Amino acid sequence: MSATHYVYILKCADGKHYHGYTKDLKKRLAQHRSGESRPTSYRLPVELVYFETFPNQAEAMKRERQFKAGRTRKETKERLIKSFPREKLLPFLE
Repeated sequence: MSATHYVYILKCADGKHYHGYTKDLKKRLAQHRSGESRPTSYRLPVELVYFETFPNQAEAMKRERQFKAGRTRKETKERLIKSFPREKLLPFLE
């Protein structure tokens, strides 16, 4: 049985986006929010705005790399965030 892995996008206080992947989204969000995660520690507060689930780490890492590459990466992320159902975020907003 494979575990769920997540690719996620955060909106930081400076208006920029941070994306990453993790096996435990709630725990990772807590690390970001508390300042334990160095890449976002100086950009608090952060808000979860998007996530996708994958059956394994390799697929999640591949998807995260797609967010970093390409000429339209910013537009693609904005479109995904805008169309993402807000109710899916509710379990992670605590």
